Amino acid sequence: MAAADATMVSRLLREFGGYSALQGGNPYRAKAYARAADSLAAVAVPLEMLVREGRLTEIPGVDQAIADIITKLHRTGTHPKLEAMRKDIPTGVLEMLAVPGLRPEKVLKLYRELGIASLSNLEAAAQADRLKCVKGLGPALQAKILRNIAISRETEGCRHIHRAAALLENAAQNLRRARPELKRVTPAGESRRGCELVRDLVLVAEGPSLEDTSATMRSGELSVVLTDESHYGVSLLHATGSARHLTELCKLAKAKGMVLAHDGLQKGGEIVAAKTERDIYRSLDLPFIPPELREGRNEIELHRNKGCQNLLQTKTSAASCTLTPTCPTAGTRSRLWSRPPVPMGISTSEWPIIRNLRITQAASR
Repeated sequence: MAAADATMVSRLLREFGGYSALQGGNPYRAKAYARAADSLAAVAVPLEMLVREGRLTEIPGVDQAIADIITKLHRTGTHPKLEAMRKDIPTGVLEMLAVPGLRPEKVLKLYRELGIASLSNLEAAAQADRLKCVKGLGPALQAKILRNIAISRETEGCRHIHRAAALLENAAQNLRRARPELKRVTPAGESRRGCELVRDLVLVAEGPSLEDTSATMRSGELSVVLTDESHYGVSLLHATGSARHLTELCKLAKAKGMVLAHDGLQKGGEIVAAKTERDIYRSLDLPFIPPELREGRNEIELHRNKGCQNLLQTKTSAASCTLTPTCPTAGTRSRLWSRPPVPMGISTSEWPIIRNLRITQAASR
């Protein structure tokens, strides 16, 4: 049997964690499996190398006991303890643990008393009013479960920004250690844009000259875009997104007789900007648009009118509007900052919401 890769082993570790949560006992053990699975999914070097060199404990959250489990899973694709737990409880039951507010003991109760063995079974039972009659559940929990099932599906595969940042930092360190020829390694994607929930883990790395403009290397759930110095800016721009922002940039480039391609901003078949993001924006007659604002919410038009050129550098305390929403997928409360009404007839609803917590200090000065 072929050795299991990092993606498969990470999935099996999460299964270990789910079964550990259902069994009760030490709740931190289940969280340890989940944390190790997240870290393993973002390793920047082949899992086979880490196993062969005995370096698994270098992965954040992986102690010797978990390292032994990872080794067994990597070599055989399974584990005796995992097989035993699967015989007792179907793997579909673990899906219900992803529903916010549904604790492991409730999940077991649903399985033992109602035979609910998957998330789709749970949704069907809640819609059929089968849950509210079970002792310890009730109509309030039934309604909450229906709401939170939708949330769990929308946020599937997402991590909180702080967790994603930690994973990317560790991945960048491992990448530099494994590939010392790389000069710059920068987080991109949703993490760079300051999104509260991050689905894709992306790094952009500058190496020696490449035959192609860039190449993408995948390891587990991590994507590394390799590029050279002359194309670093355009590679970082595309890897950061968002898709809507890039679409608007392409439209603007076309209106100016240019093409925004993966190898740079072109005019008449010649590359006019590619080395830095600032060069690309400048060639489009735009000021540099910070990654936190690149969501395709009219930010390009506003910048063309100089409307939010200094949005992130504002020092006016009156410019802040604080909200403290409760996010069922995050353990912290976040502040969302936006600008007050501005001239030019632009309403505040047109301003992109700034979700990067790093700007809080600047906005509160």
